[in-house]
Amino acid sequence: MNLELDRRFMLRAMQLAELGMGKVSPNPLVGCVVVYDGRIIGEGWHKYYGGPHAEVYALQDLNDSKILSESTVYVTLEPCCHFGKTPPCADLLLAKGIKRLIVAQKDPNPIVAGKGLAKLQNAGVEVMQGLLEAEAKFQNRRFWKNMLEKRPYIVLKYAQTADGFIAQSNSKPLAISNSLSNRLVHSWRAQEDAILVGSGTVRADNPLLTARFGQQKQPQIVVLDRFLRLTTDYVLKNNPHVWFMHQALESEFRAGYYSILNEDFWVGVFQKLLQLGIGSVLVEGGLTVHNALIERNLWDEARIIVSNKKLGQGLEAPKGLNTGQANIEKIGHDSHFRYFKP
Repeated sequence: MNLELDRRFMLRAMQLAELGMGKVSPNPLVGCVVVYDGRIIGEGWHKYYGGPHAEVYALQDLNDSKILSESTVYVTLEPCCHFGKTPPCADLLLAKGIKRLIVAQKDPNPIVAGKGLAKLQNAGVEVMQGLLEAEAKFQNRRFWKNMLEKRPYIVLKYAQTADGFIAQSNSKPLAISNSLSNRLVHSWRAQEDAILVGSGTVRADNPLLTARFGQQKQPQIVVLDRFLRLTTDYVLKNNPHVWFMHQALESEFRAGYYSILNEDFWVGVFQKLLQLGIGSVLVEGGLTVHNALIERNLWDEARIIVSNKKLGQGLEAPKGLNTGQANIEKIGHDSHFRYFKP
């Protein structure tokens, strides 16, 4: 056993898993490599929701399956042991004669939750679990949030000036971040399942909220219109990928409209979104929405773009975000601050 080599091969499996970002939700990101005599002979990843799992692609990638019994399989998540949209990967590995398996993390899904590993061990497979576990869990933080807290992973995002304003006093749209930051935001949109805004943002900006600049995947758009105040004059009203969350019973029958009757409207919204298959949400505003989620500590990650511009006066940026240390990246004259809830 060579721990350094094992780490290297698991890191490769994690690199592969990342290729499924924005394509496999609400399923987890999973990568797999097959190693024989110190070299990779097969690799794969979960490519799209409902499609074959990483183990299937890795085994299909082999030129010589006769050496599988002498190989080691590295996978970032415990192989499944149940029939879902695809057959169980644990059964596939056994059928192929795998004798050694290294797994980064157990599957938090109660349907699996260690049963896949137990099935393999009981059949005589040597199983090692926990290699780069923290890193693998972080990569799949959206999936873990869905499984353990029964809600989507929530990312707050906004841009502010160097002196702490997000808009002019008259609420007219203001270009704060630079063009490179804007391109990055569009890639963020494509990575998450949905973009969420309040009706005030729709009224003020009349936004498209699409992922542009070559992004192929379009996220669902969620508008919080609690009292159904939006008219048909907004471009989002013509987008079939928009859901409206409200508290008016009489509109429940309308396509794309969902009545949230929970005592806590915000909790009800995220419960409904998870039921609809939304595993992660990028919250783009406005100030009322951001402040409400911060006040309730209902967020997981915050991405704040701070430009070098100064406004002097205007609408102040959200306050009270209880953060740890920021990851900071410079893009042109913009500074990107990324926080994960402590």
